[in-house]
Amino acid sequence: MSIGFDGNLSAKVGNQPPSSVGRLKLVTPSADDPLKRGTDGLFRSTSGDPLPTDTNARVQVGALEGSNVNSIETMVSMIQVGRQFESQMKLLQTAESNDRSAGKLLGMQG
Repeated sequence: MSIGFDGNLSAKVGNQPPSSVGRLKLVTPSADDPLKRGTDGLFRSTSGDPLPTDTNARVQVGALEGSNVNSIETMVSMIQVGRQFESQMKLLQTAESNDRSAGKLLGMQG
């Protein structure tokens, strides 16, 4: 299966020549009616109306979309948050211990 720059889908079986299977509808959203992602993961126009076909739109053949997540940065951030949580828990335990000690001291004096 292959996709052409104009959105044509073609398939080849064995040694047969490629045959056209269908065509992708290529659209360009406008600023007045941008795309929004639905709960099903599909993108639709904000108005809900179908967008008109754009004859000037092209598919970038052979391009791979990269991830928008930097895994190293995310891992370092998670480690920092974990350490911050541990230090805050130690601070709370120290405050609780100090509170108990103060209660005992006050209980002894009167």
